[in-house]
Amino acid sequence: MRSGRPTIKKVASAAGVSTQTVSRVINERPDVSPETRSRVQKVIERLGYQPSALARSLIRQRSYSLGIVSAGLKYIGPSRTLSGIASVAEEAGYSLLLKELPRFDANDITPIFRALLSHHVDGIIWAVPEIGENRNWVNEQTLDLGVPIVYLTMEPQAKIPVVSIDNYLGGKMAMAHLLEQGYRHIGHISGPLDWWESRQRMAAWKDALKEAGIEFHDNYWAEGNWSSTSGAQAVAKLFEQYPEMDSIFVANDQMALSVLQTAYQKGIRIPEELGIVGFDNIAESAYFCPPLTTVQQDQYEVAKVAVEEMIKIIEAGWQGGELIEPKSIILPPTLVVRQSSMRSKV
Repeated sequence: MRSGRPTIKKVASAAGVSTQTVSRVINERPDVSPETRSRVQKVIERLGYQPSALARSLIRQRSYSLGIVSAGLKYIGPSRTLSGIASVAEEAGYSLLLKELPRFDANDITPIFRALLSHHVDGIIWAVPEIGENRNWVNEQTLDLGVPIVYLTMEPQAKIPVVSIDNYLGGKMAMAHLLEQGYRHIGHISGPLDWWESRQRMAAWKDALKEAGIEFHDNYWAEGNWSSTSGAQAVAKLFEQYPEMDSIFVANDQMALSVLQTAYQKGIRIPEELGIVGFDNIAESAYFCPPLTTVQQDQYEVAKVAVEEMIKIIEAGWQGGELIEPKSIILPPTLVVRQSSMRSKV
């Protein structure tokens, strides 16, 4: 006869302790001796006992769930970030409740918060990129939700927990590399300039030109919308209005792909006549022809840090300890150098 699924009573009997002691071990209570804790944990592993998540939630009056608000999951950045959050949260024992905004600029956030709070989430990660005025509500409303919020991909603000990639630094890395390779007529294809990330990358391009003593002109750049189609349109415009251009810093890899194709169609040699640097390091960028130099932003690391910070804040609140001061964590990107920009050995 099958013995059935292991129960907390079977664990207690095998370990020679009470069910209350087993419960204390499962819930990581401090009032258990190291020897007893070790013995109970070994029995749990041997029997394959799985504590009830519902029971744990009821005991601790916590849901062990996080609310995630996202938008634009068709874009690489938001989708990568969500994947990372899901993976890291699962490892930490938290489930996720996802709410996707219909538009990036949606400001009617009250129903979103109500829905998440009705499911008793322990915290909320706001993973919507900062675009236009879609962060105004952060300052216009006094948020007293009873749970912490961590924001991703937005300009740092005082007393607000933010986790983001340093887009400006990434742009400066791209420009420093092109300048080191001897390029001097460096154009730029920006992302949509209502995105904070796009403005940061463009600011880096402008500042790098200024610091190198290179004159800036409005004819030296064109705006895209992250898509390859917009990249093709933008680079066609640049070829017409900036004929001296010998290199381009492109704000994302998808637009850079169309730049490579357009250059090939025009018989322009890369990198000898046109150097190209992208941003994102999507998986396909290593297989572009030629392989694309690009700035890598580690979205998994952003997700990991965001979940870790959220859990720290949650734990500090439940343990009644000193509250964690909200802070901005800006993570550095890295430059991945490939053939599309290498005029000389580096």
